[in-house]
Amino acid sequence: MLAIAHRAGNDLVALRTAFERGADLVEADVHAYRGRLEVRHRKTLGPWWLWDRGELVRRRDVLQLHELLAAADGDPRLMLDLKGIHPRLARRLAAALAAAPDTTICTQHWWMLRAFRDAPNVRLVLSAGSRRGLRRLRSRLRREPAYGACVHRRLLTPETVTELRRATDVVFTWPVDTAADLADARRLGVDGVIGKNLIVLL
Repeated sequence: MLAIAHRAGNDLVALRTAFERGADLVEADVHAYRGRLEVRHRKTLGPWWLWDRGELVRRRDVLQLHELLAAADGDPRLMLDLKGIHPRLARRLAAALAAAPDTTICTQHWWMLRAFRDAPNVRLVLSAGSRRGLRRLRSRLRREPAYGACVHRRLLTPETVTELRRATDVVFTWPVDTAADLADARRLGVDGVIGKNLIVLL
């Protein structure tokens, strides 16, 4: 199975560590804010601050997409997860990736993926994190196949994975952070696992 380092691309030290340890993909969260593409999982708290679980960070210190791409230095193992519903996020990201090597794009907001349909260097992954989202995903894939599907592990069965694979090249799942999680992912028969603990994944 492919090992995907969850959120490791949100920090340059973690990015380098994931690359060096042999992760197959390194996931990063991308938000649009006032003309910039920010790489972060933290939530916005006004124009100056970001927060997550009681931690405050100055917005001026947040990683920018161009810094992430420069640090990746052409490595095709980036998986960018589009966050939020900013109407220009996908278009701006598509423009930023025009000269980039192969990149994987993932989002639960599938309408954003239209911005990448003519990009030969982009692999599109449709994500679902709820039962309703999975129902919509199954219906969507019956009409329109995609490179990949990414579904929360609690929603999957081996039969569902088999069905999804008929319309995709790969099926990913998350979260996989323990040995028991990994054993369950193997039981399900997925192609890739997303987690924060690379020791477990690798």
